[in-house]
Formats: sequence, structure tokens, C-alpha cells
Amino acid sequence: MKYIHSQELLDIPEGVKVAIKTRIVTVEGPRGKLTKDLGHLAVNFGHPKKNTISIEIHHGNRKNVATLRTVRSIIQNMVIGVTKGFKYKMRYVYAHFPINVNLDQSKETGLWEVEIRNFIGEKIVRRVVMQEGVDVELSKNQKDELVLSGNSLERVSQSAADIQQICKVRNKDIRKFLDGLYVSEKGNVVEN
Repeated sequence: MKYIHSQELLDIPEGVKVAIKTRIVTVEGPRGKLTKDLGHLAVNFGHPKKNTISIEIHHGNRKNVATLRTVRSIIQNMVIGVTKGFKYKMRYVYAHFPINVNLDQSKETGLWEVEIRNFIGEKIVRRVVMQEGVDVELSKNQKDELVLSGNSLERVSQSAADIQQICKVRNKDIRKFLDGLYVSEKGNVVEN
């Protein structure tokens, strides 16, 4: 079944500027600027009134109409990112061999690198490069905790996922060997 016209509305808070040109969305706010290319999605953007963006699709089937809410969520996350930011906390879990984590910022790229040693007593050194715009630090008030923060939800969560996935236990019973680095808390950098 074709839907003749479907529309989603998104309210933009004060102090945030959203510019859309050829489906490239740029959001500017107090914490910085984010850009996302949505050129692969067949949606139309409008500006019905001040501080409101309309996302609409004409003659779309069910899957095309589902992209409306996706686009709305992407832009909403960008707005939250430039106003409040995103913060993920990760805890080290180990039964016997304590996991050692070192942080280093690359001189030429400026990106943070997380180095994980002694995972289940292994000699191999695991290195994960954080995505651009993601800051990482060791928690000051909690032992064995890593704090990832940044403006882009996609980049912060992908960096956390990269850390978690590099510490997968292989060739052992994962019900027994629960060691690893896991996301323990998700929140915003600027708390209300």
C-alpha cells in the first residue's frame, strides 16, 4: 500500500541552528558543529515555521515511511549532541587477571588510543583508536572505569562498541568467562 503523504515535525530549541542543503544536515550549537549526509534517503525537508523542521515523503511504501522517523531521530540526536553532549561509562570486569588500560593521544592525528593489556592473562596488547571527536579518560571517583564523551552519539557509541568487541572471550565458555569492558551507564555530558 502506498501512503500519499507522510510527515514528521521536529522542534529545534533556542540557540541551535540547523542548516539543510542537498540533504546534508548541519547542526550548530553551544558545544560545536555536527554534519550528516542523508543523501541516500528520499525525503524532503521543509521549514513550515520558525524553529520547526518538517520531514516528508510522498507516495512512499511502508519502508519508505519508516525512514521519516529515522531521519527525525538522527537530527534530534545531533541537536542533543551540540547542546548536552553524550557520555558513556565503561567498567572493566575481571575475575582473576586485572585488566590494565592505558590512554594515549596520537601526535599526528590527535585521536585517542585505548591500550588494553593482561586481558585474561594474555600477552597480546589490544589497541582501539577512538573515532574523531571522542574524548576518553579514566574515571577519577570510580575504580576500573573508563569515560567516553563527545558530541556525536554515533561516534561515541561506536567507539564504546569497538572497545567492548575487542575484549571478546574466544574458545572458552562465555557463561563462565564474563571478563571484558562493558558499557555500564549512558548519559549526557551536561547534566540538567
